[in-house]
Amino acid sequence: MALTMQVEERTLFRRFDLNFALVVLALNLVGLINLYSATHGLQAVGLSRLFINQIMWLTIAWGVYITLTFIEYQILYRVAYLIYLINVVFLVLVALIGRVSYGARRWIDLGPIPYQPSETMKIALVIVLARYLAGKSKPEGLGVRDLLWPLTLLAIPFLLTARQPDLGTAIMQLAVVGTMLLFVRVRRRILVICALIVAVALPVAWSFGLKEYQKQRVLTFLEPGKDPRGAGYNSIQSKIAVGSGRFLGKGFRKGTQSQLEFLPERHTDFIFSVLSEEHGFVGSLTTVGLFCVLLLMGTGIASQARDKFGALLVVGILSYIFWHMFINVGMVTGILPIVGVPLPLLSYGGSGMLTTMVGLGIVSSVSFRKFLF
Repeated sequence: MALTMQVEERTLFRRFDLNFALVVLALNLVGLINLYSATHGLQAVGLSRLFINQIMWLTIAWGVYITLTFIEYQILYRVAYLIYLINVVFLVLVALIGRVSYGARRWIDLGPIPYQPSETMKIALVIVLARYLAGKSKPEGLGVRDLLWPLTLLAIPFLLTARQPDLGTAIMQLAVVGTMLLFVRVRRRILVICALIVAVALPVAWSFGLKEYQKQRVLTFLEPGKDPRGAGYNSIQSKIAVGSGRFLGKGFRKGTQSQLEFLPERHTDFIFSVLSEEHGFVGSLTTVGLFCVLLLMGTGIASQARDKFGALLVVGILSYIFWHMFINVGMVTGILPIVGVPLPLLSYGGSGMLTTMVGLGIVSSVSFRKFLF
């Protein structure tokens, strides 16, 4: 009996994707080290509260990650629409009773814990779309009728999130859904029509859809020096921080832009700027390289998934990680407009950290069962 239990434990350990978990842990450690430096001497919020809070969130997140690994991911197939509906309800509650911060209504206070439903909605969208698309298999690609339901599922949270206003998170929802639809293939003529619609809609959205501060972000991206002390300040300070790090960086807690508090929101949206300034090109490339390894390993897991639902879950979560990383790095280096998208596993934030680790836990669950044929 004891020998049988030992064999089962060894089998479970071999099925656990340790390499994938170690890459995630490496990014967590980079994030903690960087966050400690970014919050050093931050008088307004206090070092101990931010840093210790992040350790607390990481501890909970790893518990969730390991738990999800051992739970059969097919359960998500059965409760996909329930998860989606619950998140929609919370988004509606945000509009009604949400807490206002920095001019936006994005959070609900669950006792002492602030909760941002638009973050968890990204994972909810991945799960519900994976369920729907798992039953769609057409060699010629999805047609208009096939796309009506996925686009409806996207439209509800997209409009509720954009209304908060949180255009960055709404764009992320759109990017994740778009990636999943492209993965299962969409007919070419539909893609052409969509491109034409976007081209026509952009001027209309600029004139009637975007708020003034959102327009200002785009104009600042095109010409940041036009208002260096106002709208262009964040972009300029971020690029100074990134460029001043040069090849090897200024050293841990020696970045002038971050330590002297020139760099805004350096513990959240601009955490990569802190890393670039203190650890230079080498540190930045290493961090981006870790993300690339994570994405490549995830691609391998998707290709070995035992069913289409599992593969779609992994693809959706990988797209969530990729687009966050791409937009955040592009934003802080000045090649994309500033839209307030955090860097997964590095930026401070409980809702974002838990959401990311839930997604990665689902990927680990798919990997854990890739040998069960």
